Amino acid sequence: MRGRSNSGVRLDGYGRLVQQTILRHQDAVTGLLPASADHRDAWVRDNVYSILAVWGLGLAYRKNADRDEDKAKAYELEQSVVKLMRGLLQCMMRQVDKVEAFKYSQSTRDCLHAKYNTHTCATVVGDHEWGHLQLDATSLYLLMLAQMTASGLHIIHSLDEVNFIQNLVFYIEAAYKTADFGIWERGDKTNRGITELNASSVGMAKAALEALDELDLFGAKGGPQSVIRVLSDEVQHCQSILHSMLPRASSSKEVDASVLSVISYPAFAVEDSELVEITKQEIITKLQGRYGCCRFLRDGYRTPREDPNRSYYEPAELKLFENIECEWPLFWTYLIIDGIFNGNMEQVQEYREALEGILIKGKNGVRLVPELYSVPPDKVDEEYNNPHTVDRIPMGKLPLMWGQSLYILGCLMAEGFLAPGEIDPLNRRFATVPKPDVVVQVCILAETEGIKAILKKEGIHVETVADVYPIRVQPARILSHIYARLGRNKQMSLTGRPYRHMGVIGTSKLYNIRKNIFAFTPQFIDQQQFYLALDSKMIVEMLRTDLSYLCSRWRMTGRPTITFPVSQTMLDDTGSSIHPTVLATLRKLQDGYFGGARIQTGKLSEFLTTSCRTHLSFMDPGPEGKVFANGYKLGLDSFEELDPEEWLHGLQFAEDADTYDEVAQYLDHLLQRTVPQSNLPPTAQQGGLKRFRAAVHTTRDLMSLASKAKDLQVQNVGMYVPSKIFQASQQSVKLLSSPHQHDQEVKSHALHAEMNLPRDEAGNVDCKALVDQLRICPTLQEQADILYMLHILKGPEWHTGLESEPGPTVKELLTELYVRVGATRQWALIRYISGILKKKVEALDEACTALLSHQKHLTVGLPPEPREKTISAPIPYEELVRLIDEASEKNLSVSILTQEIMVYLAMYIRTQPALFTDMFRIRIGLIIQVMATELAHSLHCSAGEATENLMNLSPSNVKNLLYHILSGKEFGVEKSVRSVDSLVTTAISIYDVEAAGATKTERAGIVRLKSEIKQQLDKRRQSLTGSKSAGQSELLDKGSFSSLVKDQSSKDSRQGQWKRRRRLDGALNRVPLGFYQKVWKVLQKCHGLSVEGFVLPSSTTREMTPGEMKFAVHVESVLNRVPQPEYRQLLVETILVLTMLVDVEVHTMGGIIPVEKILHAANDLFYEEQKALGADDQMLEKDPSTGICDLLYDSAPSGRFGTMTYLSKSVALHLYDLLPGDGCAMQ
Repeated sequence: MRGRSNSGVRLDGYGRLVQQTILRHQDAVTGLLPASADHRDAWVRDNVYSILAVWGLGLAYRKNADRDEDKAKAYELEQSVVKLMRGLLQCMMRQVDKVEAFKYSQSTRDCLHAKYNTHTCATVVGDHEWGHLQLDATSLYLLMLAQMTASGLHIIHSLDEVNFIQNLVFYIEAAYKTADFGIWERGDKTNRGITELNASSVGMAKAALEALDELDLFGAKGGPQSVIRVLSDEVQHCQSILHSMLPRASSSKEVDASVLSVISYPAFAVEDSELVEITKQEIITKLQGRYGCCRFLRDGYRTPREDPNRSYYEPAELKLFENIECEWPLFWTYLIIDGIFNGNMEQVQEYREALEGILIKGKNGVRLVPELYSVPPDKVDEEYNNPHTVDRIPMGKLPLMWGQSLYILGCLMAEGFLAPGEIDPLNRRFATVPKPDVVVQVCILAETEGIKAILKKEGIHVETVADVYPIRVQPARILSHIYARLGRNKQMSLTGRPYRHMGVIGTSKLYNIRKNIFAFTPQFIDQQQFYLALDSKMIVEMLRTDLSYLCSRWRMTGRPTITFPVSQTMLDDTGSSIHPTVLATLRKLQDGYFGGARIQTGKLSEFLTTSCRTHLSFMDPGPEGKVFANGYKLGLDSFEELDPEEWLHGLQFAEDADTYDEVAQYLDHLLQRTVPQSNLPPTAQQGGLKRFRAAVHTTRDLMSLASKAKDLQVQNVGMYVPSKIFQASQQSVKLLSSPHQHDQEVKSHALHAEMNLPRDEAGNVDCKALVDQLRICPTLQEQADILYMLHILKGPEWHTGLESEPGPTVKELLTELYVRVGATRQWALIRYISGILKKKVEALDEACTALLSHQKHLTVGLPPEPREKTISAPIPYEELVRLIDEASEKNLSVSILTQEIMVYLAMYIRTQPALFTDMFRIRIGLIIQVMATELAHSLHCSAGEATENLMNLSPSNVKNLLYHILSGKEFGVEKSVRSVDSLVTTAISIYDVEAAGATKTERAGIVRLKSEIKQQLDKRRQSLTGSKSAGQSELLDKGSFSSLVKDQSSKDSRQGQWKRRRRLDGALNRVPLGFYQKVWKVLQKCHGLSVEGFVLPSSTTREMTPGEMKFAVHVESVLNRVPQPEYRQLLVETILVLTMLVDVEVHTMGGIIPVEKILHAANDLFYEEQKALGADDQMLEKDPSTGICDLLYDSAPSGRFGTMTYLSKSVALHLYDLLPGDGCAMQ
């Protein structure tokens, strides 16, 4: 018999270690591992980690096989791994109904269990008896399934199992917005069963999604049916949320050692190497001790001060655990493996030596990794006062199988038995390697031949949608419907992916579907229900956002391709040329650089070889050649309408569900059509949309194709369905043309609020008379107001009897009016009618979720509470709209503007997250208020006019104004007069002042001069104005705010600057760097801070640590009780002065410190001093609601007359007795 090599002997030693510590506990039937001798259940996470050493050892034996027995040993070890992974699969597949429910609910009651019975795979505790929702455990299983499959193991055996794994992908796909219990099963660290968003879960889910994308679960023996598909946009959502969280672990844990598994092995989920290093150092400095790392700060688990009789902690109790948290050797095993992957041998050496010193020798000299080291009960006070000095004792499981497994894996790698690439065959370890620059391909298409001709005149040569055949161009929502079929399985009652909007990465690939190539237009082109699409500048903004997002986030092979159709709405008012903004954008795209992205324009056919292409094999026909077993007729009668609700939850499973599968039929019809016929004559008959209305093409299949398109809610069908002359000639409802020439003035003046409504004999409103008034209305605004009254009195479906009986309904008339107003771009009216019609703001709930998952709370409505409502968790669309309506107090314009701003905030947080640093709560009501104040300030107009001007801003200008407010940049407002169809309208545009050259004061002067010239022009046209519309109220007319808006023409340009700055910072909840940590220190030295009668008690520091987000939100909610933003900001400055005292040797600051009392005392000092210096009463005018001098609001913080000077004096007076005696003389 051949002798054993030295390495073989060492490998056999590890084999014995694995056998004695892990494999001898494996269940013979299910393959699962119990947690320990006392805990017989099998936890999903522990099982996956525990089997990694077995997998690694199997790979090492295969590579270092001296003898045939070694190969047999390798096979045996690998099969143990397969058995365990299949055992866990059995456990989860028995809960398939939960996976199905969770895709839609993301609720803790519908999630997979965290632990199972080791012998039977059954559940062991009830749904509500445990913190089951742990997305990191499910994600870890999927990540390791992918890695093991890639290393050659066959774990998945049937297509049903493939479908189940595909649905698990949908299960973890929304991890970036799902609060769970996290890796320690506790949720919030008070252990009261409160879920929170955890960085360890989001990171692990991101890694699992990336690892599974395009992976064949049958390995080398698989075909297209066994490939898993992941939507790249979901991966990128996880990525951006993870980046926004780190180094913080969750809102209650400022740092958590479990994040090591996300920044290093096994997930490698972070792409920014600097962030990886910062997070690692944060963990080491705050959590590392002599025996390992603590899990997180103030972790009470197994400490002597923990009460073993109850599972939860009292909030104030957490301080008891400070400095005595248990230390876990487990985290050193992660740091050893991390060092090996990074090639940092010093780190490996350091931690291996440290770990060897704390391992426990079992019988036969087996080295075991204990669960944790705890402080002995009699040494607690000593350790609390001098951390890391007391010798600790091992407690808990021996060994902790998860730690033991990683320890063995680290040893195998450190001794050269395994290379990093062998346990990471999918190369996740290269996540931080810089990526090459992305070139975005843009294909510009024309919607019609007419637009193609207009573009040709401008020197831009493009193809129409018909010209690009055989490539099919379809709207993004069709792709969403196609993906809704992915992973469907009748036998297991799985409905596939929930219908959700497609992200820009999804629509930037080309798709092979049934041997045809499909391109999809971006999601924002679909947004035709909402009025943003009417603003060409906004379309351009959305394109810019998408391009810059693609540039930073594209990770696939092949280039991204955006298909950008130029449609009828992008023409200017005459309809004969392209809107100048769109034209300028097309030219920039052709130049090769736009929105910070490198661009290549060209034809779709030229991009086929360089684009990223995906084959959607799950859409391929079944064995009979059709997509479904039963054939179907092409008649109109065979299409049953599907309820939209049903679409939301996938198709219900009827016997013949497939027969009515609309997407399949839609595609079938589409693909049966040959090249579109372009020789049919279009009839140019003008309708409400000023588009070509076409004769009806009667062929049945074309009509059924159109009806399918409508069922799938495709807007603008004519563009995508392959026939030039498709649109059904629906008779446009004509409101009687008004007798006056100036039909469409822009000012929103109409009926007075107390308008004289016609009454009948009974004293009720006479609706017929109102309809008669509608015939002779001089303005669109009055027509809108009358229709609003009818809408309230009679409801949207009431037939008006206009022109004929029964006549059009109120809703039809409003829709017609909306189209007419849309054509003239009267934004105040468009918003108003949009509000009446309750038009759906596309992606509002997604925008809300995007802001929330970046850990921002939202408030809607004007302060104070209860009118201002807080949103802190994702809520469904209908509920969100209802909440906004309620907070807007039924004011339609405010409600619709709130929704619009929420969408813009989400666009900015995606592309410029830096704008939102140090903001934990975004108060949309205050932002709207500040917008109106800023306009009033810039245009020197009254509160009422400012509100009206704000409502009249185009969407792109509102977004621009929002940007300037968020960034604090100076901006100018230009008021100009334009004429549309011989009607005079005023237009206001926002522009960046920095660009104008000259000094700041000169620029401000120039802006004012321009503005005044424009206003003189305006005054001549003031004869047109009437009173305000019933649907609008003054945003600024809320007590204190009316005093903010005064005539400022006499003041110099610097005046009002500090007040504006404070107002912006107060409205955006901006605070100085490190403010909350300083407040925490102040609270440790007093009993509390009182603001507006509300106390922030010092006991909060007993529960929360200084860097905790939960603490910051708590302080913020107290400050938010102050309704005026500039007053709130002065209170922040007052607290800042108090924080400076903390650094002086003050042992206590007494009881509860009244912050506003100190501020008012400072205000009195200021008033007296200014009075003594000869200031008159007009200069020292006080704000009636707060009693603070306006001049103090407008004083710089520093300098002799700065706010800080007076606040410091006031604080010194207030705390005089408590300050140290020596050298603190009052001046």
